[in-house]
Amino acid sequence: MDRAPFDDFDRHLRSERGRSEHTVRAYRGDLEALAAFLDEHETTEWSQVRLGDLRSWLASMDGGGAARGTIARRAASARAYFRWAARTGVIDQDPSLRLQSPRRTRALPGVLKQDEARALMDVAAVAADDSDPVHRRDAAVLELLYATGIRVSELTGLDIDDVDLGERVARVVGKGDKERSVPFGVPAARALESWLAVRPLLVIEGSGAALFLGRRGRRMDVRQVRTVVHRLLAHVADAPDLGPHGLRHTAATHLLEGGADLRQVQEILGHASLSTTQIYTHVSTDRLRRSFRQAHPRA
Repeated sequence: MDRAPFDDFDRHLRSERGRSEHTVRAYRGDLEALAAFLDEHETTEWSQVRLGDLRSWLASMDGGGAARGTIARRAASARAYFRWAARTGVIDQDPSLRLQSPRRTRALPGVLKQDEARALMDVAAVAADDSDPVHRRDAAVLELLYATGIRVSELTGLDIDDVDLGERVARVVGKGDKERSVPFGVPAARALESWLAVRPLLVIEGSGAALFLGRRGRRMDVRQVRTVVHRLLAHVADAPDLGPHGLRHTAATHLLEGGADLRQVQEILGHASLSTTQIYTHVSTDRLRRSFRQAHPRA
C-alpha cells in the first residue's frame, strides 16, 4: 500500500487544519496501522479500499482486545483521511462515508477530594521549606496545576513573562495554538514568588525565559512534572495515585462543586466543546450521590 499520500495529508493537517505535531503523529500512526492491515490482505491501491475492508480492520482490533476509545479514534482518522483523499483526487469515492465506530465509554476521571488536595499542597510546602530551590519549584508547580487546571504541556511551555503575579493571571497557549488567560489564587502566587526568588540559582546559558527549570537548568519537561506529582502525592494517605492530568480533573471538579458555571470552567480549561467539560458534572454528581448514600438515614 502506497504511503506517499500520507505526507500530503500531514501537510494538510498542519497548514489547513492547524493541528499540532502530536495530533499529526497520532493520525499518521493510525493510518500506518490501516495500511499494514490492507497490505496483509493484499489490497495494493487506495482506490481499491471498500467499506467492508474498513469494517474488517475495526473488527480485527476489537477481536484483538483494543479499547473502544482506540478503535473510535482510528475510525475517525480513517474517515478524515478518506474525506481528504476524495476531495483532492487521490481516490474517486470515499469508502468511509458509512463507517461507524463504537461509542466511547466516558469513564469518570480520578480526582482528589478537597482535603486530599489541601494535604498535597501542604506536603509540597513543607518539602519546600529547605535550601533546595527545586523543592520550591515543585511546590509552585503543584499550586499552579491545581489552581488553574492547565494541561501539563501548557505548564511546561510557560515563560516568566506569561505569568502576571500582580493580576494573578497566566497566559496559556493551548491546543491549536489558542491562547487564553487563566486566573490563579493567592497560594499559587506566593509559591511562584518563592520559586522565582531562587530560580536564578538554576539558571545556565540556554535556560532562556522558561518559567520552570530542571535541576540542570533546562526547561522542565512533562516527564519531570509527572514524577514530581507522583512523588509528592505518595505522601498523602489514601489518596489515589494521579498524574498532572489528575490535578486538572481535580481542579475542574472542585470548581463545579464550589458553584462555578460550566461555561466558565470550559473557558478556564480551554475546551473547544462544552460536551467535553460536562463530564465533570458527572464526577460531581457521582461524588454527591456517594456522600448522600453514606450520610442520609433514608438513602
